[in-house]
Amino acid sequence: MHSHAERGNDHARGASMTSVLSAKLLQALAPWRNAPAWHVAFSGGLDSTVLLHLLATLANTDTLPPLSAIHVHHGLQAAADAWPGHCQAVCDSLGMPLRVMRVQVQSGASLERAARDARYQAFTEVIGAGEVLFTGQHRDDQAETLLFRLLRGAGVRGLAAMPAHRPLAGGHLVRPLLKASRAELEAYAREHQLAWIEDPSNADPRFSRNYLRHRVFPVLTQRWPQAVSSLARTAEHLSEAQGLLDELARMDLQTADQPSPFPWLALPSLVLAPLRELSDARQRNVLRHWLTPLTRLPDSDHWAGWYSLRDAKGDAQPLWRLADGQLHRCGERLWWLPTTWSEFSDASVSWPCPQNPLELPGNGQLKFIGKAPEGPLAVRYRQGGEIIEVPGRGRRDLKRLLNECGLPGFVRGRLPLLYQGEQLLAVPTLAGLWAMSPGDWQLHWMPQTCDQGLS
Repeated sequence: MHSHAERGNDHARGASMTSVLSAKLLQALAPWRNAPAWHVAFSGGLDSTVLLHLLATLANTDTLPPLSAIHVHHGLQAAADAWPGHCQAVCDSLGMPLRVMRVQVQSGASLERAARDARYQAFTEVIGAGEVLFTGQHRDDQAETLLFRLLRGAGVRGLAAMPAHRPLAGGHLVRPLLKASRAELEAYAREHQLAWIEDPSNADPRFSRNYLRHRVFPVLTQRWPQAVSSLARTAEHLSEAQGLLDELARMDLQTADQPSPFPWLALPSLVLAPLRELSDARQRNVLRHWLTPLTRLPDSDHWAGWYSLRDAKGDAQPLWRLADGQLHRCGERLWWLPTTWSEFSDASVSWPCPQNPLELPGNGQLKFIGKAPEGPLAVRYRQGGEIIEVPGRGRRDLKRLLNECGLPGFVRGRLPLLYQGEQLLAVPTLAGLWAMSPGDWQLHWMPQTCDQGLS
């Protein structure tokens, strides 16, 4: 733990540093002044300690939203057990409420990423609608992020590095110190005699970021003293470029994002024809934009799946497997099926009291509109060769009826069929495509919706 009381010559420089940092912070805070609450992610390290002190000082002179700190305790190293106590003491001295959240870090390939995921999961639990979480990343972090991602072959979105703000849960994640350097933060901390924690893992060069920070950047800045600010500026240029790519994607989506003929099927879908008109690069851009909220995307070498999906013959039913689901093509429409969509059981379900809605495992629910037929009834799924009585049309082959209405292939296997004994009594109305049943009732199916696991 560090406590700095180096005054004297540093004093004048420190005072000016305080005003420089405060000015940068004020500018970054301007858009968020009317948020219902502000939270600070407080690790106890240098960056978040300076940010917390700056905000607490500002709160003495300005009217700000209610301010509180959050410390996430990962429990990954013995030294960390003392940190919540340190953070509590700092917050007490500033008169600021602190919430300590203990998380379990999943073991996996990248400990850094797993710890980060656990941290952000904790943050999403705290952030209310419209509220803001401030984190302490600065310009040096931005430069390290850009170089790190460059070495991993990231695209424009990755090289735009850390955005100054982005949505988080129902609120916002904001990084108000991105324009400040680590040296400025250190000078501020010395000037105000702040105490902070040095995380021992920050010195471990086995972590890629630490290797860049301690081994690579000193060599770079020896030869190019402005390397950090130049790289941070490059990240800003790339962020602007990504903004333009997103704008282009939204324009390209307008023509492809037409309502589906099956409004009851709550799955994201696009019309293929307008996408075919675009160059390959624009197709990838619009699909990245559309799929980013839905799944992790492949790198640029792995888009062959998209081309074979796009170029397959009209009667084929190709699909492209992605990390968190599948992109299906049915005729001239693309459909996104999240992994949860396939978690469905096609075992038959008995329906002894046909009045109530019937929950179908992983497949939404069924209900009657009008007076239900006498039970006992059962719900089964397609085996092939089903025949159904259609009012005014006689006995018809179910497969042919489904072909007529163009129902996507991936839905057919989970279409609930209503049986009375061995007789196929009814198929769901499916948005008016089926005429009324012989009685005065209709069978209505509500498949899984977005809030039931289709994100």
